[in-house]
Parts: sequence; structure tokens; C-alpha cells
Amino acid sequence: MLLSDPRVAAVPVVECGDPLVVLGPEFGAARARVRAGLADRLAVAQALLPAGIVLRVQEGHRTVADQRAIIARYTAEVARAYPGCPADEQRRLVSRFVSPVDVAPHVAGAAVDLTLARHDGSDLDLGTAIDATPEASGGRCATASPDVDAGARALRDVLCRALGGAGLVNYPTEWWHWSYGDRYWALVTGAPAAWYGAVDVNGPAPVALAGVGR
Repeated sequence: MLLSDPRVAAVPVVECGDPLVVLGPEFGAARARVRAGLADRLAVAQALLPAGIVLRVQEGHRTVADQRAIIARYTAEVARAYPGCPADEQRRLVSRFVSPVDVAPHVAGAAVDLTLARHDGSDLDLGTAIDATPEASGGRCATASPDVDAGARALRDVLCRALGGAGLVNYPTEWWHWSYGDRYWALVTGAPAAWYGAVDVNGPAPVALAGVGR
């Protein structure tokens, strides 16, 4: 199921009001901003990893402008790779790698792009770089790709066990993308609504509805 699927946009958002927080240095130098509930679950996932391995978060919250810029760049790449592709199919192909703005988990502070690293900060090899496109990676960016070596496959399994065990869901076309509390998460887990809508890092805090909690 891709983020362009109409079922994702149909999920209601019942904002719980969790603020954006800055991840600590134990998650790497990026000091990404994420919703507080996601930060709590990343800490749980970190504790579930084998000794000597840690999470390194590369990106969390993303502005609407940044999301639109990524969409524009990748749409141009898709257009070059699939000349003459109908508009609807082009949007579907783009959504394998970058979400439409109105349902984007990163814009809600509900998603992270991350990898596994050693305690000294050096990244482990999970088969592709973070943000390798389907075209550039030959599809190896997909979490379940059979075209990665045994070591990368084992590390992806470690990542999935830790993050899934902490309540996050993976976007299956990107092994590095995990989210919690957004519309995609709600649809995958069967939650009645998403808890996190779009939030502006420089704007007012999200407003929680009475009686809503995470």
C-alpha cells in the first residue's frame, strides 16, 4: 500500500497535541525534531537493539516547503525514467519514494529516516544508502528486497524487530522510513484515526482536542 492510496487520505486526524521535541545525541548528530510520542518509542526501540548497535536518525520533521521540493525533484526523475507515463501513474510512482504533502508523515513530525550504526557512530551496511531511489537502487531500497546480501538482510531484520516492537510501522518501499501516529500508521495498525497532523516547527503548538491522548 502506497501513500498515494486514497485510503490513506481518508483516515481522519484527531490531533493529540504532542509537541515537537529534539532527539538527543544518542540518536546521532542530526538532532532531528519529532513528536514526543515518537521520541518515546524510539527510545524503546533503541533498548531493544543488540549490544553494540544503535539507531542513527538522519531526518525527522520536514517543512511543507521541503516536502514540496523533494516531490518536485523526484517527479522530474520519474518523468525522465518513464517518458510518456500518464499523470495518475506518475503520481503513484512518485509516492513510492516521497509522500503527497497532505498525508506526509514527515510534515506531521511522525516519521524518521534512520539506519543502524556502531557505538563509534559508523553506519552499518543495510544494502543501500538512506534515500536511495527505486531507480538508483534497482529496487533494493524496498525493505523486503531479495536483492541484498545476507548481512544487509539480517540487519534489516534487526531494525524491523526493534522498531516494530516499539509500535512503529515501516513504509515498505523504503527500509529506512518508519512512522508512528500518522495516517499511514493508523491505516496499517487499524487505529480509528491518526494522532498527528501537519505541524510547523516555527508555528504554534498543535491543538489537542478534549479527551484525546496517545
